[in-house]
Amino acid sequence: MVSSLRRCVAAAAALFSHRATAQTYTSCNPLSSTCSADTALGMAIDVDFTQGEVNSFTASGTPTYGSDGVTFTVRQSGDAPQLTSVFYIMFGRVEFSMKAAPGAGIVSSFVLQSDDLDEIDWEWLGADSTEVQSNYFGKGITSSYNRGQFHEMANNQNDFITYVLDWTSDRIIWEVDGTVVRTLEASDAESNQYPQTPMQVKFGVWSGGDSGNPSGTISWARGPTDYSQGPFSMSVKSIQVTDYSTGSSYRYGDTSGSWTSIQSEGGSVNGNLGNADTLTTTAVASGSTSTSSANVPAGIGGSSSSSSDSSSLPEGWVMTSEGKIVPSGTASLRPVYPFISIFTLFATLAAGRMFWP
Repeated sequence: MVSSLRRCVAAAAALFSHRATAQTYTSCNPLSSTCSADTALGMAIDVDFTQGEVNSFTASGTPTYGSDGVTFTVRQSGDAPQLTSVFYIMFGRVEFSMKAAPGAGIVSSFVLQSDDLDEIDWEWLGADSTEVQSNYFGKGITSSYNRGQFHEMANNQNDFITYVLDWTSDRIIWEVDGTVVRTLEASDAESNQYPQTPMQVKFGVWSGGDSGNPSGTISWARGPTDYSQGPFSMSVKSIQVTDYSTGSSYRYGDTSGSWTSIQSEGGSVNGNLGNADTLTTTAVASGSTSTSSANVPAGIGGSSSSSSDSSSLPEGWVMTSEGKIVPSGTASLRPVYPFISIFTLFATLAAGRMFWP
């Protein structure tokens, strides 16, 4: 862990020598514009990616499907495959089984992100298979990168490991294989930094160590990346998502960015909060390192911008518990609250973003 911390401090120095500035992007920020409502999940889904793709997640790049579930591969400069949910959750629990990508400079990412750029992150650096990084951001504020933590764990590149993000208005829990590695109380978050607005689910892989990136990014990702050693693949076998709120869509009631301003159409914020106490924990980890000087950047990289477009389902269509969008008459299991509005199945959602110019 000492050597790991030294690497982190070195990366931090590189970041600040570059004067890093995050390049976050949202197609419509509700804190400064009038935006359409966000499609609510409003239920729980359990997606088995070994059975193939589902239309509740849209792809950028070229994810592939097989016995390992959905696989994201970096073969060359510019590759940054990703899946993004067409739905949002307003507080909730996300559990997924994942194998991280190996390779110096390769970054596997799993992110919850809102239209006003609240964010909760997991990140795995391919140069070290024995740690995972957690982070959070609020309202796209990245004037400091001191909220990240590094957590020791078993080899995350050879085996599928179960990760959990459990998020309420009071706290966020990051869990690895039944062990809580971090808990953030809302009262302990930096001012105006606690994530509390409707989030999409995004995950994929990118090359932070690409030679075209700024030196600070390459150092943080422990690059450079040697593509001749690839390809480098990350796989997600399954994902379970529970929305702790109910309804068909979420709308910002004002420009405060507070969770109390969020309005639910046809349901209620925290209407499914009874499931918030179902998190199964076997232990609390002691091997976590705060990064007051070792800084972890935001989100999924790999392109110059990341949009958070809203998509919604057409009237008469529903999402099944397996995460498939189907006509309501053919649904094997209807959600408690069906979706409304207009949905374009071919809508392109966020393709990730580069966080340093």
